[in-house]
Amino acid sequence: MTEEECEYESLPTTNIVAHMVAGAGAGAMEHCIMYPIDCVKTRMQSLVPDPKASYKNVADALYTIIKQEGIGRTVRGINAVFFGAIPAHAMYFAAYEQIKLVLTERMSKQYHSVAHGLAGCSATIFHDAVMNPADVIKQRMQMYQSPYSTCSECGKRVLMEEGPHAFYRSYMTQLTMNIPFHAIHFMVYEKAQDMINPDRKYSPITHIASGGAAGAIAAAVTTPLDVCKTLLNTQERCAYQNDGTISGLRQASSLIYKFGGLQGFFRGLTARVIYQIPATAISWSVYETFKFILATKKSARASPILAANESSGIR
Repeated sequence: MTEEECEYESLPTTNIVAHMVAGAGAGAMEHCIMYPIDCVKTRMQSLVPDPKASYKNVADALYTIIKQEGIGRTVRGINAVFFGAIPAHAMYFAAYEQIKLVLTERMSKQYHSVAHGLAGCSATIFHDAVMNPADVIKQRMQMYQSPYSTCSECGKRVLMEEGPHAFYRSYMTQLTMNIPFHAIHFMVYEKAQDMINPDRKYSPITHIASGGAAGAIAAAVTTPLDVCKTLLNTQERCAYQNDGTISGLRQASSLIYKFGGLQGFFRGLTARVIYQIPATAISWSVYETFKFILATKKSARASPILAANESSGIR
């Protein structure tokens, strides 16, 4: 293993700043590149969509949105996600790496998958606390005929009309979804890395493959909760006009079943999986790349000092 690879492999134990920088970059890239598909997912999870916003599949949705509303509609609300994802993912990956380190040091190797899952669950709490308000704004911006013109206007109106609690109305549902999502996500990713990259070298292909598989499996399992979260965030009028504000998971579930039956909980499943495969692949590949670059720079800075110490007899 080269010196850079040694630094890269040891980075999780030594450099929390590197994890935050790498995580911030990964989060911004993940959410922004795949944002049009996220827009489609939100639209397809609508309980009673407008006939003009009723789509057959993901491809039809993208084509219809671009044709009828313009390509700009597919990225409405992206500002909220960009500025929310940077701090959220910085804390997310930093917390994950540090908690994973502590747990794996205290648990035998056969239980390391459990440690990875627990670390992912813990990191999710920090991530969602920052990301939830951004999700509320971006999903309201994504809805068909959204009444908001900008993210800042959306945020101000939600605050004035519904109060600050509106930004965290879906927080417990988000955690209920994301805790199993990220537990599965990290367990699958780490297990896949054990299988195809056992030496844990920097290997973009294995990071992409492991990330994509992890995202697909976790997304499919947690789609019903994501549908509930979308309803809580958007407060879709067709659902609550006779029921008041939708305030929790139980009420959201009841309305989804009322309007769509059991299949209503799987609205947007294909879009969610299609979104998560490249999104998590991008996230992990960018994250690991940032780690490798930072480790390489660290090694390069350390080399002259080491050479000077050796030449002067310092050990």
